[in-house]
Amino acid sequence: MSKKKHAEKDLHKENKHKEAEVADGQVEEAAQQDPLEAAQTEVAELKDKLLRTHAEMDNLRKRTAREIEDSRKFAMERFSTALLDVVDNLERALEVDEGNEAGLREGVKLTFNSWHAMMEKFELKRIDAVGERFDPHKHEALSQMPSDQPEGTVIAQHVAGYTLHGRLIRPAKVLVSSGPQK
Repeated sequence: MSKKKHAEKDLHKENKHKEAEVADGQVEEAAQQDPLEAAQTEVAELKDKLLRTHAEMDNLRKRTAREIEDSRKFAMERFSTALLDVVDNLERALEVDEGNEAGLREGVKLTFNSWHAMMEKFELKRIDAVGERFDPHKHEALSQMPSDQPEGTVIAQHVAGYTLHGRLIRPAKVLVSSGPQK
């Protein structure tokens, strides 16, 4: 901060201090003169403080609302940036020369691996249900059919389920065994 600004700041502090002394002196003087006037002066000061406090709270409320709105707008920024890396890999896979299926397959595998790494980073976990006991909290049964597996066992998965930070965001869509055919 420059010397001029320091001087202005010091002058401002000194003026505030003098104003406070004058106000205190006025209160004391008013108290000596008339108790009613002293009370009215005190009420006026308290009203002023109350209005200033209300204004500060209103400003705080508005600033907090702006910050919340910005948080909502940009909450997905990190996730979106990570997703762009996956899209870049897909574009590279599509640039493979025709007839080079091995290169295309390799590009898709690398993309799939980068997808899983990104999902792990953001705690988005896949639910693979085949062989598990049917759990209505994690699985959505599309149908039942007889099989060699015990009744209530998931025998096929049409779509994987996912959890985000432990909360189910999509159940696995599964086919459930109704037990051996009789």
